[in-house]
Amino acid sequence: MRNSSRSKVDPFIVMDVMEAARKAEEQGRHIIHMEVGQPSTGAPEAARRALADAIERDSMGYTVALGLPALRKRIAALYGEWYNVDLNPERVVITPGSSGAFILSFTALFDSGDRVGIGAPGYPSYRQILSALGMQPVDIQTAPEHRLQPVAADIRDQNLAGLMVASPANPTGTMLDKPALSALMEAAQAEGASFISDEIYHGIEYEAKAVTALEISDECYVINSFSKYFSMTGWRVGWMVVPEDHIRTVERIAQNMFICAPHASQVAALAAMDCRDELEANLAVYARNRALMLEGLPKAGFSKIAPPDGAFYVYADVSDLTQDSRAFAAEILEKAGVAVTPGLDFDPLRGATTLRFSYARSTADIEEGLARLRAFMEARG
Repeated sequence: MRNSSRSKVDPFIVMDVMEAARKAEEQGRHIIHMEVGQPSTGAPEAARRALADAIERDSMGYTVALGLPALRKRIAALYGEWYNVDLNPERVVITPGSSGAFILSFTALFDSGDRVGIGAPGYPSYRQILSALGMQPVDIQTAPEHRLQPVAADIRDQNLAGLMVASPANPTGTMLDKPALSALMEAAQAEGASFISDEIYHGIEYEAKAVTALEISDECYVINSFSKYFSMTGWRVGWMVVPEDHIRTVERIAQNMFICAPHASQVAALAAMDCRDELEANLAVYARNRALMLEGLPKAGFSKIAPPDGAFYVYADVSDLTQDSRAFAAEILEKAGVAVTPGLDFDPLRGATTLRFSYARSTADIEEGLARLRAFMEARG
């Protein structure tokens, strides 16, 4: 049987790196994982306990397509707690991870052939999901002087049907402050482009609190997830906030595409939202790891780095060290036993000269990884 032209998406290179690291571990090697954007901690204890209790009394069947009403209400309350935004819970849609929210958003907002702007470097699955849905991703080449984030001038006269931004961003960890985010949203509106804000790293910030697009306008889609701050990657549960006149449209699509997000994951997610002490303890680990990375990477020879305002990544320009980041990452894995991600995942044009380092693991792992990187670079000369 033939494959569709839409199916010809690129591989997610970080998953290939993970597989190479797994094979090395299978051979008995101890690998330090700086490749994957995944907390080393599991779901909060109270979340696991809540699910265990619920399983004893509930069959865990389908929920309604938009998600458990109690979870939607609790998420709406979070916007009041974090941003002083009064949010109608009916606008909250529970999704199968943020990936499910991307699919729902792109399907609800765009037609086949529509051009959708995404920042480069940026999360690679934006590009691949848009392509698989028959839309045209438009890479916006961002500049270091703009913290590797798009600016209003970048999207003018681009004939965009939509613009997607992320703050804190993957792979850079850089954030947009309120004036910068406002300017982008106004520019998108002037161009007639729908605006989507990926906020899945909110809660993992350091010097300043991240700004939600909902502080600026209700005419946007906002996407978030329980994967990062709430440490629930494998549970596959996220959410999106949509304008009130889009609720029914998204509901119809969700009913047909997913039926609902996993019931069990929704139960755990609801409990996780009140595990503040445990979650803030995780954040303290990331903060410590970030300080170690900002000190240790330059000492190892990786000095051209983006300012990691949030998330748990450092994005490094390694153009002085290689023109082939994929081969360089493979060399680091082989000789140093440290798995890192080549930038080709995030920026097809400039990614051959960049690497992403994740510091989501334990502090002991980060210390060991930095020591190995420094020894590797010294030996490399």
